[in-house]
Amino acid sequence: MLFGKAILDQIAKGDVTLAFRRWTRPTVKAGGSLRTAAGPLSIGTIDVINAEDISKEDARRAGYPTREVLLAELDDRPDGTLYRIAFHRAGDDPRLSLRDDTTLGKADRAAIAARLASFDETAGQTWAKPTLRLIASRDGITAAEIAEQVGIDKLKLKARIRKLKELGLTESLAVGYRLSPRGRSFLGQV
Repeated sequence: MLFGKAILDQIAKGDVTLAFRRWTRPTVKAGGSLRTAAGPLSIGTIDVINAEDISKEDARRAGYPTREVLLAELDDRPDGTLYRIAFHRAGDDPRLSLRDDTTLGKADRAAIAARLASFDETAGQTWAKPTLRLIASRDGITAAEIAEQVGIDKLKLKARIRKLKELGLTESLAVGYRLSPRGRSFLGQV
């Protein structure tokens, strides 16, 4: 479930707690969670709804100035069943504090090194540490530049860099990537 920046800003403030989507099948489930740029969301109820049952208050809680604006956006994607998804922001993204944690003990370093080795093994090629070193070489290095140097398709590489981000080692910039403080600390001791 994707949100535009304006809606994400409202989610971060706690003003948006509903979403409406047309899906052939739901992409989230009640009781689940969803990571967003506004922080993790805890998914509450997911209900099938008719467009005529959407209220003005529903539209406001979904971040739209009027019911008509919301309905017009939903009409842009007329295929699928209409769902009403209730959620709430469930705190800050845990990766934010993780990437600032530079106090890596021996066990932490070993665990990170083991995860990187498993990433390489799963991929059938060594890419994790070389990618980290390339990101360390210059803030803002792009996926295209890294992909060319490590010999991996750019889209595959982006998915792999997300794994590094999950470990708190990298940060996404408006363009490209940089090492997090945790990533710098890890590489400084490798």
